[in-house]
Amino acid sequence: MRSRSNSGVRLDYYQHLVHKTILTHQNPITGLLPASIDQNHAWVRDNLYCIMAVWGLSLAYKKTADMDEDRAKAYELEQSVVKLMRGLLQCMMRQVDKLEKFKYTQATTDALHAKYNITTCGAVVGDKEWGHLQIDATSLYILMLAQMTASGLQIIFTLDEVAFIQNLVFYVESAYRTPDYGMWERGDKTNHGWPELNASSIGMAKASLEAIKEMDLFGSRGGPASIIHVMADEISQCKAILESMLPRESKSKEIDASLLSILSYPAFAVEDLDLSNLTKNEIISKLEGRYGLSRFLRDGYKTPMEDPRRLHYEPWELSVFEGIECEWPLFWTYLILDGLFKGDKAQVLEYKEKLAEVMVKGEDGLPLIPELYSLAADKVEAEREDPGSQERSPGGKMPHMWSQSLYILGCLIQEGYLAPGEIDPLNRRLIGQPRPDLVVQVSILAEDLYIQDLLKEHGIDVQTTQEVGIIKVQPARVLSHIYHHLGPGQNKKLGLSGRPSYDIGLLGTSQLYTLKGQTFAFTPQFIDQQQFYLALDNELLVDMLKTDLAYLRYNWRNLGRPTVTFPVSHNMLVGGELPPALLATLQKLISGYTTGVGIHVGKLEEFMSTSCFTSLDFLYLSEESPVSDADEVTQYLDTLLSPTFPKRNLLSTPRLGAKRSTSLSRKASFRVLGSVRRSRSVFVDEHNLPDIATGIDISQLGSTSSALTPDLASLVDDKDEIFTEDNQAKTDVKGDNVPDIRHSPSMSKLREGSGDIDCAELVEHLKDTWSLQEQADVLHYLYNTQGPDWDTKINMREGVTVVMLAGELYEKAGQLKQWSIVRHMAGMLKKRVEDLAQATTDLLVRQKQLSVGLPPQPRERTITHPLPPEELAKMIYDSCGEDSSTAVLTQEILVYLAMFIRTEPNLFREMLRLRVGLIIQVMVSELARTLNCTGEEASEHLMSLSPFDLKTLLHHILSGKEFGVGEVERGGGGKSLSIRKMEKEEVTGMSRLRKQVTMSKDMIIEHNDKLRKGHDEDLEQSMQVDRQGQWLRRRRLDGALNRVPVDFYTRIWNVLKWCQGLSIEGQVLPSSVTNEMTPGELNFALRVEGILNSIPQPEYRQLMVEAMMVLALVVDTDYKRSLRGVIMVDKLVSDANAMFMGELKTIFKDEVDSNTVEFRTGAANICTDFYDSAPSGRFGTMVYMSKAVAQTLDCEPDTVADCTIA
Repeated sequence: MRSRSNSGVRLDYYQHLVHKTILTHQNPITGLLPASIDQNHAWVRDNLYCIMAVWGLSLAYKKTADMDEDRAKAYELEQSVVKLMRGLLQCMMRQVDKLEKFKYTQATTDALHAKYNITTCGAVVGDKEWGHLQIDATSLYILMLAQMTASGLQIIFTLDEVAFIQNLVFYVESAYRTPDYGMWERGDKTNHGWPELNASSIGMAKASLEAIKEMDLFGSRGGPASIIHVMADEISQCKAILESMLPRESKSKEIDASLLSILSYPAFAVEDLDLSNLTKNEIISKLEGRYGLSRFLRDGYKTPMEDPRRLHYEPWELSVFEGIECEWPLFWTYLILDGLFKGDKAQVLEYKEKLAEVMVKGEDGLPLIPELYSLAADKVEAEREDPGSQERSPGGKMPHMWSQSLYILGCLIQEGYLAPGEIDPLNRRLIGQPRPDLVVQVSILAEDLYIQDLLKEHGIDVQTTQEVGIIKVQPARVLSHIYHHLGPGQNKKLGLSGRPSYDIGLLGTSQLYTLKGQTFAFTPQFIDQQQFYLALDNELLVDMLKTDLAYLRYNWRNLGRPTVTFPVSHNMLVGGELPPALLATLQKLISGYTTGVGIHVGKLEEFMSTSCFTSLDFLYLSEESPVSDADEVTQYLDTLLSPTFPKRNLLSTPRLGAKRSTSLSRKASFRVLGSVRRSRSVFVDEHNLPDIATGIDISQLGSTSSALTPDLASLVDDKDEIFTEDNQAKTDVKGDNVPDIRHSPSMSKLREGSGDIDCAELVEHLKDTWSLQEQADVLHYLYNTQGPDWDTKINMREGVTVVMLAGELYEKAGQLKQWSIVRHMAGMLKKRVEDLAQATTDLLVRQKQLSVGLPPQPRERTITHPLPPEELAKMIYDSCGEDSSTAVLTQEILVYLAMFIRTEPNLFREMLRLRVGLIIQVMVSELARTLNCTGEEASEHLMSLSPFDLKTLLHHILSGKEFGVGEVERGGGGKSLSIRKMEKEEVTGMSRLRKQVTMSKDMIIEHNDKLRKGHDEDLEQSMQVDRQGQWLRRRRLDGALNRVPVDFYTRIWNVLKWCQGLSIEGQVLPSSVTNEMTPGELNFALRVEGILNSIPQPEYRQLMVEAMMVLALVVDTDYKRSLRGVIMVDKLVSDANAMFMGELKTIFKDEVDSNTVEFRTGAANICTDFYDSAPSGRFGTMVYMSKAVAQTLDCEPDTVADCTIA
């Protein structure tokens, strides 16, 4: 008899260890493992981790087998793995109805259960009795299924099971926007059942989607029907959100040891190695102890201070768990595996030694890992006084099978019985490796021969869509409909409907597809926007093209090169010619390089051998397939491309610059004409706007933004004027100087006054007038007084409603680039941008809250979680009242904010809530300042900006950069405003201001002395011009954007530790929140933001932030013990303002009578000059804030240091 080899003997030892600690508990019928010996509950996550050691041991036996006995053991272990995986599959398939519901609801009560009965595979607790929604557990099943299938195991047997797995993919695809209960099954750390967006769940979902993509679940014996399909754009979304959240785990957990599972084995989800190392170091530095790692800060589980009679914790009691959290040896096993995969022997040795010290010997001498180590009740105070000094005792499950499994897996790799690649056959461990530079293939197509000739005149040789040949070019919406019929996802027997979403992203349209022997290319989604007007702006179109090319560079992970198909159509022409922006972009693409991306422009046929191909043959494999042969494919595509908007010609042909018709009566003219302009609700306080000349003659612009047309202006003297209240509101300057927010006359008022207006006369005028603006005014009036479905009977036609005419005017205004009219008609039609829900989701999942409408509440609505598109659009329209133009503008701005946060996330640093209403108000204010016009005129100019110029203006505001305003020719004649980047030499004001802020105090005093004595008149003139309004503007911008200094929230947390609370505008932020939340917790930052957002004036909000920063500076001094009671922050600002005005009166007392000195007051009765003062310097706001704080705390030092704010 042949003797056993040393390796065989050692493997037998691990086989004995696995059997005694894990397999002995496996149920013989279902294959499931219980959480403990005395419990019949089988957790999905625990089962998967426990079986990993069994799978690894089977691979080791298979590789080193030197006897038939070894091969038999390998097979036995494999079957144990298959048994468990299929047992979990049976458990989940019994809840297929929940899976189908969850795809559409994402409700916690519709989630698959997190644990099942070990003998029956049935439910053990109700839907509402446990935190079942644990996306990381479901994702881990998909990941391990893919890895095990790739290693050669056959786990899936039938196509029905394939369909279920495909729907599991749909289940986890939404992880990046679905709050769940996470690895610890509790959601928010208080365990009240509030789900959170967890980075560990998103990371595991990303890894599972990458692993299962294009996986044939039948292995080498499968076909098209057994392949799992994953949309690459869903993976990209998970990647972006994960990287934006790390190193944070969730809102309530600033760090969590569960992240170790996605940093290394098994998920390997983080591609950025620097971010991965940062997160790992944060985990170790904040959570590691002598016996393992805490799960997260202030974790009360199994601590002596926990009340075992209840599962949840009260918010105030969380602080009692600080420093005494239980420590889990489990996480050292993750760090051992991490070191083995990275080849870091020192790390492996370090944690092996630590683990050996906490392991417990079993009855037969086997090493066992306990679940956790906890403190005894009598050692709590000593541990708090000297962290890490007290002995802990093992608790929980013994052994902890999850920990035991990962420990055995690490031992097998360390001793050479397994290679890392054998338990990672899909090579996920290489995800962070550098990739070669990407080249994007671009095919430019002409709509017809006319456009082809135009392009050829400029040296651009392209094909027409008819000349492409064997490749058929289709819009993105066709691909969306096709994927709804995803073959493996639809199954009548199981009641599964397939892919729930119609969204298709850039990564999806950048591939070539095959279907029934035909090849298809799809144009990007942004070109295919039928419902909204953004695609009508050529400049925005080419800007989005360049943005998308840069996006591909960082997110393309498929085999082959991405192929972007860009059609040039007649809609893009201006006056029959190619617009300069489009032409310049196409020529830049041909040069081979743009926005940092390598480009190869060519014909689609040339890209056949280098493109990424995906098969759409699942379309005819579906039970509900709309096609069965090639002819039916063509017919099906034709039905998808049928026109969606009927073409009509009921209104007169528009003419730009056409004068107002005189066919209306005087009263009708006054009441109707100009009604669109009067419906605007966003205006700004004009009294604090500096006089800045721009050299632009606004009256010469051919836009719709002039305040009153000459014809209408002649009617202002009419005694029957109905807008007296509005005009009075505009001239009534209150002490608060709250932004002047005017609302249009209500619909009921318009209806009351409509009885003496002949609607037939209006319809006749609507038919005859050539002015687009007059057509819009009449339709607006009819819409508000008669209703959207009122039959106009225009041109003697029945059934022509107001809405139908608004749709026709919308199209005509879009062709002529009359953006103000386009936006207003879009609002009347209640249009919704296609990407609205996705845009808000992109912002929300990056830990940004949103609000729409103008402050204060209830007009301003806050959005804290993703909403369905219809509900979101309704909220926006409701928040804007009857100002439908602003509702449309709000949608547009949300789309641009989402674009920026995807491409330039640094713009949003230190910003937690984006208040779109305030952003719109600031945009109007900036235009009024730059154009030196009234707020009403600026509001009209904002509405008249092209989408690209609006996006550019928003970018300048977010970045704080100066901008210029120019004139551009508009299609069809006339001129409009254009936002342009300020040339370097033009930015003299800000550059001088920066120099002045950095001057020494003596230099500032010297210059002020010169100003008072009348010396250096040139200096006086230049400094006043440069400084006027600059700091007021900056505070308004930062306040509107909710921007705060770095580490602001952490510093405020420290302030609250020393006082009883901070009072802001009557609302108190109590010190008790420090017992509930940690300094870096996102929930704390949101609590502070909630208080600050009660302030409607952005500049006043920013002064509050500066005052709070001064209080934070006090904490760093010996005066922090003077912080007591509730500190009134608004009183500090008021006192600082009084000191500022008092000192100015003293300085100028020799020149004027101090009793006659008057100061302009701004928001909250604060001096406008105080708002416009720099933070530092002799007259800096921070200096007076410091004095006010010192006076309030009764700790005024002899001198006040020159303060600055980060």
